[in-house]
Amino acid sequence: MLEPTIPALKEWASAIKALETGRQIMVMRKGGIVEETRHFELKSPAFYLYPTYEHQRKELIKSSDQSYVEESLAEWVPEASTIRITAYAEVTQDLEIRDQEMLDRLLDFHMWTADFAEDRLKWKRKDPLHVLILRVYRLKEPMEIPVLPEYNGCRSWISIPNGPVPREMTPVVDVADFDEQVQKINEMLKL
Repeated sequence: MLEPTIPALKEWASAIKALETGRQIMVMRKGGIVEETRHFELKSPAFYLYPTYEHQRKELIKSSDQSYVEESLAEWVPEASTIRITAYAEVTQDLEIRDQEMLDRLLDFHMWTADFAEDRLKWKRKDPLHVLILRVYRLKEPMEIPVLPEYNGCRSWISIPNGPVPREMTPVVDVADFDEQVQKINEMLKL
């Protein structure tokens, strides 16, 4: 019998740390090199956040937020057979950013440098940059799952073992604070 699985979004470990502290409530996605459709698709409105380490670099992060990279790299064991999942997220908005002006309005709301954000927008020019607004939850007890070969590669989505459900989770930011941040983002984008 197959073990039940649940979707997980692969994201820089440093970005997950920023999400878990409430520093930001968004991630930017364009799609990995080996995506089935060659562009990003929101495959699930709720998912675990699977930490990745290979592509994150301090120079791509604002100096005030570089500690997230340092902290995540200090925990990283490159050849580990397991990985720790600490967060779950629900998408409340999938914003499609198509121009630099819109992207620039979001600069204060995330940890990435303006240059890195611009590079993400320009990569695969025909595709929009997806800015996912996430309601993030910290797992009371982190999940330790095996690192499987199918998790490797530049892809956004993987399926991980679901394990015992439901898991106890705590919202990273309270509802009022989250709603206020979403409102500010929407005002900046004039949505």
